[in-house]
Amino acid sequence: MTGLMVSMLAFVAGVKDKLTSEKGATATEYSLLVGLIALGIVVGVGAFGTALNTWFDSLGKTVAGWK
Repeated sequence: MTGLMVSMLAFVAGVKDKLTSEKGATATEYSLLVGLIALGIVVGVGAFGTALNTWFDSLGKTVAGWK
């Protein structure tokens, strides 16, 4: 009888650990962080994309004039 009780306690403890696991919450937090970083990159490229394009274009013309 005590062996059955020990087995049941171990089973209940295992189920409890599975239900209180925070692995899903951690994955969700990381995915939100990655999404926010990607959004920041998109906003940054949108805001500075034209200015960077102009700068690289003028740099290319300057370097081409060095020949």
